[in-house]
Amino acid sequence: VSLFNDFSAEMVYSVMPAFLTVVLGAPPVFLGFMEGFVDAFASTFKIFSGWLSDKVGQRKWFAVSGYALAVFARSFLSVVGNIWQVFSLRVVDRLGKGLRDSPRDALLSESVERQELGKSFGYHRAMDRTGAILGPLGAIVLLPFLGGDYRKLFLIAAGLGTLAVFTFLFVREVKTKAEIIPKVSVPFTFSLRNFSREFRLFLFATFVFGLGVMPEALMLLKAKDIGLSFASIPFVYFVYTASFTLFAIPFGKMSDRVGEKKVLIGGFFAGIISYLMLATLQTLSGVVLGFVVFGLYSAMTDGVGRALTSKMVTHAQLATGQGFLQSAV
Repeated sequence: VSLFNDFSAEMVYSVMPAFLTVVLGAPPVFLGFMEGFVDAFASTFKIFSGWLSDKVGQRKWFAVSGYALAVFARSFLSVVGNIWQVFSLRVVDRLGKGLRDSPRDALLSESVERQELGKSFGYHRAMDRTGAILGPLGAIVLLPFLGGDYRKLFLIAAGLGTLAVFTFLFVREVKTKAEIIPKVSVPFTFSLRNFSREFRLFLFATFVFGLGVMPEALMLLKAKDIGLSFASIPFVYFVYTASFTLFAIPFGKMSDRVGEKKVLIGGFFAGIISYLMLATLQTLSGVVLGFVVFGLYSAMTDGVGRALTSKMVTHAQLATGQGFLQSAV
């Protein structure tokens, strides 16, 4: 499911900086504003969807609806005429992400053994990133045949996204575990008082590091800063996603052996190093290496953090905890 969805999404995402700035004339600062706003919106909604999933004891249909909503929004990118229409569709797209992510991660946690959570989330993130590799490659291959028409590319991407929705229909809810989830009687709240002190500290550390994380769309413009053409942006994004994909499963397995916290700390250091490299290096090889290291950061933190959350929260708080983690990120 994640492979098909990211194949579709990243085909769009890899060319979005060029589409906005070249075709629609958006200033680069708009990219940062848009991505920051829609990510904040999605992150907030992940907490609510996670809480609601825990309350009703259901995972699958929240996730299916979220994927369907994102594909619906993606299909309308082919007819946008200004940057604010793109902005609105990105909000709807991220609403779908906010609806699906927490219940989906809870479903994955319930589907595997505790001692294999790191590997399992690593595998999931690797499949997600495999789709993210295929997406930019698809954009590179298809754009010349489409005469550089981004709108036609968006329609093809939406068609691929429907495969994710249909594939999820074959995913089975883990009834034996879902049925024992106690109904959550407390009203929805952003308070963390019902979670352990250890989990609250983990969220705080993740939030503080996340304050310095830049939107990937803005980072991709580094390729333009060193004199490369906009056509090179999908290649740079390919480098990042390839690094993420190659290392997600190994670091997931490592976290099962040595503990998630050690791998997460190493990931934070990799993130800092990648930003320093991208800020100072002005050559193609330097930028490529910077995005390789940034891929290491993602591989060491993304799935590993979700595995650690699954161990820190109670079964009745599984999706809510995942929502809080992704909101903190």
